[in-house]
Amino acid sequence: MTSLLLEVSCSLMGWIALYASLCHLDDRHGYEWNCRLVTLLHGVLIVCLTAYIGFVDGPWPFTSPGSENTPLQAWAMCLSLGYFLFDMSWCLYFRTEGAVMLAHHTVSILGIMLALWLGESGLEVCAVLFGSEITNPLLQARWFLRQAGRYEGPAGDLVDLLFVVLFAGVRVGLGSWMLCCELASPRPRLAMKAGGVAMYALSWVFMANIARFAYRKSSAKYRRWQDRKRALNGHAGKAA
Repeated sequence: MTSLLLEVSCSLMGWIALYASLCHLDDRHGYEWNCRLVTLLHGVLIVCLTAYIGFVDGPWPFTSPGSENTPLQAWAMCLSLGYFLFDMSWCLYFRTEGAVMLAHHTVSILGIMLALWLGESGLEVCAVLFGSEITNPLLQARWFLRQAGRYEGPAGDLVDLLFVVLFAGVRVGLGSWMLCCELASPRPRLAMKAGGVAMYALSWVFMANIARFAYRKSSAKYRRWQDRKRALNGHAGKAA
């Protein structure tokens, strides 16, 4: 346990140092810009690492929930725990996130800590990290496009489409399968199963918000298309 605490401490200090370095090197942008760069790096790094754990290193998370943590799984969880502690502190200090995102961070932190303390269920925690972070780079890309004034265009539409498809397919679709496997297996502890249910419920809260956003955006685009069509028909009628 001492070595795990040391790894988490090193991870936390590493993310803080990276953020401080970005703020020092690039003072033209605000604090949120640099925090989102850190978030983007964590998202890409942890998705690649957990994908390797689930698809290559094994075992398969849908058939072996509750198994003993491997050193690679423990390292991945320590890396993410340090990041979530950093980001949670940043969000609380700057008050940039709402209750749902703070609840997501809290459940993530508690789930990782519990898996590290028990020494088991790291496999499904890494699978959840993969599912929850795979859309994160797209979320950050959307924010950076907005800052650059390039969101209202094909790039913004593509990012939004990929985000919705990945979230629905991976976090909700595969997440439902993962939760069923977790609840059906006798090996995971009750606390881990409860954490899985809580994370799954939060995914549906996010999904509802995303569905409302997608409906509003598609409706607005359809109305603009109808307006342009009517305007073109009006010009054609006058020309005739």
